[in-house]
Formats: sequence, structure tokens, C-alpha cells
Amino acid sequence: MTDLTDLGIVELRDGFAAGDFSAREVATAFSTAVSAGKALNAWIVETPEHALAAADAADADRAAGTLKPLSGVPLGIKDLFCTKGVQTTAASHILGGFVPEYESTITAKLFAAGAGMLGKLNLDQFAMGSSNETSAYGNVLSPWQRAGSNAAMAPGGSSGGSSSAVAARMAPGATGTDTGGSIRQPAAFVGISGIKPTYGRCSRWGVVAFASSLDQAGPMARSVRDCAAFLEQMAGFDQRDSTSLDLPVPKWEVGLSGDLRGKRIGVPKEYRVDGMPAEIDALWEQGIAYLRDAGAEIVDVSLPHTKYALPTYYIIAPAEASSNLARYDGVRYGERELPDGANLQEMYAATRAAGFGPEVKRRILIGTYVLSAGYYDAYYTQAQKVRTLIARDFERAWATCDLLLTPTAPSAAFALGDKSDDPLAMYLNDVFTVPSSLAGLPAMSVPGGLDAAGLPLGLQIIGKPLDEQGVLNAGLAIEERAGFTARPGAWW
Repeated sequence: MTDLTDLGIVELRDGFAAGDFSAREVATAFSTAVSAGKALNAWIVETPEHALAAADAADADRAAGTLKPLSGVPLGIKDLFCTKGVQTTAASHILGGFVPEYESTITAKLFAAGAGMLGKLNLDQFAMGSSNETSAYGNVLSPWQRAGSNAAMAPGGSSGGSSSAVAARMAPGATGTDTGGSIRQPAAFVGISGIKPTYGRCSRWGVVAFASSLDQAGPMARSVRDCAAFLEQMAGFDQRDSTSLDLPVPKWEVGLSGDLRGKRIGVPKEYRVDGMPAEIDALWEQGIAYLRDAGAEIVDVSLPHTKYALPTYYIIAPAEASSNLARYDGVRYGERELPDGANLQEMYAATRAAGFGPEVKRRILIGTYVLSAGYYDAYYTQAQKVRTLIARDFERAWATCDLLLTPTAPSAAFALGDKSDDPLAMYLNDVFTVPSSLAGLPAMSVPGGLDAAGLPLGLQIIGKPLDEQGVLNAGLAIEERAGFTARPGAWW
């Protein structure tokens, strides 16, 4: 029999339903893989007992003929999602020991659908980072390595624990969150698929906030079909989230088709940035060829305000972060630093100084600065105006095309430490993913090939608001033609 950890979400779901194996066998196999992969540091908390309990319930449901959509499927949960009775830290010391008394909407939906939880996945602290080097629990390592090198590679961020766990076969799928590319970039770095749905498709209730107008949860898995099936169970209206869209959840998996005849795919000229590696450009051209072969018409489009997207994002996101993170003061929950003789103000300062990492502090300072009385109009107000212009660029593009194709990231994965001393170089990793986040659009990364060093490269599809189906279908067309089967060796 095929190793159970080699099976994806749909294969596990269907194989379990057919009686090919028990849910307990699946949960045991993945829990063993989690323990064997500790060197990657992808997990903050392991919960094999949760996975086994869900598996036993699934086995009972199968015997009773009452299977659920994800019966027999254990998942990894990014440690940004509150899980009742299980520590939730956002990878920050300031939330050390915090055990929620409630379940996030998304994890509640997944568990109600029959899924089990293998554990809580590591991430960049408060989702702030592009390499998973800012976690208070240590760096996550990618399961991939460059040919001929032993250098530890970044798994991308902030959902680096999720990407590493799925690529290393420690989980068939994992939840991620995407504020400016934190599902798509790590998916590209490790050769898996990941989709950020339209803003509002998935509830943010019970997800630790970074930037509220940008944060959106989504699935990370090994195939487009897995992402479609996974997203169906994550999405849906939630009255507890004021930004949640009150719309029915489409049957994305049933609607999957790699036939793109009649579709127009736009290629934005502004994404051909100076200094882009030749391999990325070649990958893009190959992706264009794949979509043309699937029947799509390729058209050139212009998104003239793209060049302003990154600075706009790094004003708006830190501004919202400085507001959201003001609640972590050592009084209500999490860690508290109380020096002898300290007054309330000194306790606040000591707690936040000890609890937050350097990148979080940097973004709080930036955000507080751009929101301050003397600079609010000059920075934050202007950034919001530019954000509107960026959204209008996409609206105009939809007059001539149905979807957009771009690279996911400007390079393959880099080694840990390569960019950690240069925040601006690190922020440039988001150059292709940030525009669609600012516009709230659905966007997906699928693996398109390998670079010369044997590392994965991703292609990004961006769609109209609420057109997850179109994005998934284009992703499937690329997946079918790229035939990406490469996987990392088990060096760890």
C-alpha cells in the first residue's frame, strides 16, 4: 500500500470513504511523521491526541454511514487560529501560555467537517515576516535544499510552518493566513499550492489580527483539487465577523476544469521588474504557454500603480498592526513583566519590550509614526488613496481579461540569514503578491518548475472578486501541464 503520508486531502478522504484504510491508521502515520520531522521546527504544539480522537470519531461515522466532508483527514493549524483548550501564541512570547476558551470560526468549521488537528504550526511572529525567521520559537526550516549545498533554506513566511509541514509530508494540508502574500509566497518556496480567497470569504473571528483590512485565511495543500475541497470547508458567512461576506459557498471542487477555452488571461507589463532573474521570466513565459495550450487567449494589460503597491502596503499594514497589537499590555492575557516597584506605565513598557520581537517592534513603530497627528494625512491618508487607485487598475483590467498570470515571488527560496539583516530586501519578497491583497482579490500560487539549483518556483493566478473558481481552474490547467512531481529529500 502507498505510504499514507504521501496521500493528499482528497485521496485520504476518498480512500477512507472507500474503506482502503482506517482514519486511525492515517492519524497515526501523520503523527509519527510530525515526531520524525522535529528538526524542521514546523510545529509549536503537537496534538496527536486530537488527531486520534477525530480519527476514532470518523471510523465510527463510517461504520454508521454518516461520513463528513473531511472525515479521516488530519490537518495542521497555523498558530494564529485560536483553538479551544490548546495553546495559541501567534509565535510570540507575549502570548506565551495563552489557552483560548473558544474556537476560531474556521477551526470550528474544519472540526465539524470531520478533520483532526495534528498540532499548531510555527509562523513569523504575529504573521510579520517573509522567511519564518521572526518566530519566538525559532526558525522554521524548509525541507528543500539547494543542489550541492547544506545551507538551511527559508520556507517562506509568514505561513512557513504550514508550508514546511505540507511539503515534508507531515500534514496533507494546513491552514494559512495571507496579509500580503503569506500563503502564496511560502507555497511557491516549497512547491505546493495555496490560495488566498477574496477578502471576506473566510471568517477572521478567532484569528489573531495583524492588519484587519488585509488579513485573510486560506488553505495550503499539495494540489489544486485539495485546495478547492479544503477551502469549501473553511469559507462561509460568520455574523461575528463584520467583514464576512454573506454569500453561499460554491462547490469549487465539483466545478474544477482545466479547459480555459473562452477565457482571456492578462499579463501585466508592470510585473516585469528590473533585475528579475532570467529563470523567473522563463517560468512566466512557460506559464503563458501552459494557459494558451489550455485554450486561453493571452492579452497584455497595464496596472500602472503597481510600483506604489509595496510602499502603500508597508504604510497601511503596520498602521493597522500598531492598533491591533495595542491590546497586548500584560494585563488581560499572555505574559507580564513586572519589575520591582514598577508602576502601570512601566509594566506596560517592560511587558511589550520583552514580549515582542524586533520585527514586530519595527512595524509597531512604523505604524504609530504614520498614524501620529503630524503625519497621518501625509502618510496613512495618502496610502489609502493609492490603495484605491491600485484597486481601480484591476477593475479596468477586467474589462479586457478574466484572470491575470504573474510569478509568485521574485526568486526561489533563499538561505536563512541571507536577508534578515536587510528589512527592505526582505519586504521585496512581497512585490508580486501585495497588489492583489490591497485590492482584496482571490489569488493562488501553484508550482511551475524548478530553478537551476533544484528549488521550486511558483506561478500566481489573480482573479476577479469572488472568482475563486476561475483562479482554481487556471491553477489546475497549469498543474496538469507542468506535471510538477518533485519533492524534497528527507535530509532532516
